[in-house]
Amino acid sequence: MALKRRNKTSAEFSMASLTDVIFLLLIFFVLTSKLVKISTQDLPESDSTTVAPVTVIVEINAEGKYLFGGQVMTVGQVESSLRQRLQGVENPNDITLTIAAQKDVAFDYVVDLIQLAGKYKVKAILATNPKQS
Repeated sequence: MALKRRNKTSAEFSMASLTDVIFLLLIFFVLTSKLVKISTQDLPESDSTTVAPVTVIVEINAEGKYLFGGQVMTVGQVESSLRQRLQGVENPNDITLTIAAQKDVAFDYVVDLIQLAGKYKVKAILATNPKQS
């Protein structure tokens, strides 16, 4: 006598839980990402593809003025702002000073910021635009 199976296995897969997980991951990444905005400047071009974490951005405009957080500052004011940013940080190497200098800015302004980064043992990088081929 042949017995028939009463329980049939369903080949269906519920996508509801998967979309919930993807939505939660999307929210997580949006909230934890850092949105970095450098004002539109004519930056020098480079074919370097190095991407470094950005912590502090100092811009140098065409007139040689420093912009820190959108405010025009002197080198001394940038130094005091950087010092405040470093308070409570155990390892200064975790801080990266991004220097966004326009193409025709005198290199002396960039050197001042590099020396400032060296004084506080902070990594310094130069912001560039990708080279057009």
